[in-house]
Amino acid sequence: MLKYKHVHLESLAYELPENVVTSVEIERELAPIYERFGLHEGRIELMTGIRERRYWDEHTLPSDASTGAGRRALAAANVNAQDIECLIHTSVSRDCLEPATASVVHNNLGLSPRAMVYDISNACLGFLNGVISVANMIELGQVKRGLIVAGESSRNLVRTTIQQLLQSTKLTRKEFKAAFASLTIGSGAVAAVLTHESVSETNHRLVGGSAMTATQHNDLCRGSADTGFGAGAPMSMQTQAETLLYNGCILAAETWKAFQQTLGWNNDDVDRSFCHQVGTAHRDQLYEALGLDVTQDFSTFDVLGNVGSVSLPLTMAMGIERDTPAAGTRIAALGIGSGLCSVMLALRW
Repeated sequence: MLKYKHVHLESLAYELPENVVTSVEIERELAPIYERFGLHEGRIELMTGIRERRYWDEHTLPSDASTGAGRRALAAANVNAQDIECLIHTSVSRDCLEPATASVVHNNLGLSPRAMVYDISNACLGFLNGVISVANMIELGQVKRGLIVAGESSRNLVRTTIQQLLQSTKLTRKEFKAAFASLTIGSGAVAAVLTHESVSETNHRLVGGSAMTATQHNDLCRGSADTGFGAGAPMSMQTQAETLLYNGCILAAETWKAFQQTLGWNNDDVDRSFCHQVGTAHRDQLYEALGLDVTQDFSTFDVLGNVGSVSLPLTMAMGIERDTPAAGTRIAALGIGSGLCSVMLALRW
């Protein structure tokens, strides 16, 4: 049960790579496989709604991306870097296994040596877990200002997946299907500044939320061995997409019930909502499972793909930027990630 009385969202900022890669470009690289299986160009967009995604420049590290978003968040919040008391780096992508990528971002941003720094990794839920961690510290009076950052890089995963598929002489339809989700991954960065109400310049309150797990399904999406996530590290991922979606929606519905019980909200109390960005089917089935109006949703998967831990907060940042909420607007952040884990958070603007 998550309830907060003193935590404000001071800023939410993002950065996007300039390099756009379309789904059609990827499919043309995979032409020999498409021909072998009798598949038609346009399948990725047809199945997922994802038209394109983005790559950072080749030698961009996760810390570079996170640093850029962090600078934007600090500027938007009008917070001095020396006043940040905790920094958490939360993406799947990391510079290396040791030290924590947060330590690189901390140095890049020139934060205080008194600030706590560490990484949180929890698939697509890492950023929301970071928000909870900083919010808890603020609520307990341990810190007054905290920064959460994430920088996801998809280039190596998508490139490695394409190479492995093309090099496999005995590739089956089942194996291709398991690799399909890897072709939808995109890149981006996001950051948020949370503060105690006593030092806040906004009235955007983090109200609380809920978290639940269904770890019997931890095998439905598996990445490669934990050997590093930097710009040169090869990666691969196998996903049972249909089973993951089915069980994910069951978990999401249970998490939503807990969310409503904790906060006393019902579906009609939600003015706007943002969900983790996977694709059209995920969005539609998630909203159906929760009984929420899908027209309240703002989506980015068509042009950004699935950006892992960055997807939900980046989408929220873009949605708020394009249509600033009125004071009092009730916002639901609907997070879910492989594991299976779900976090849903509520804000009152």
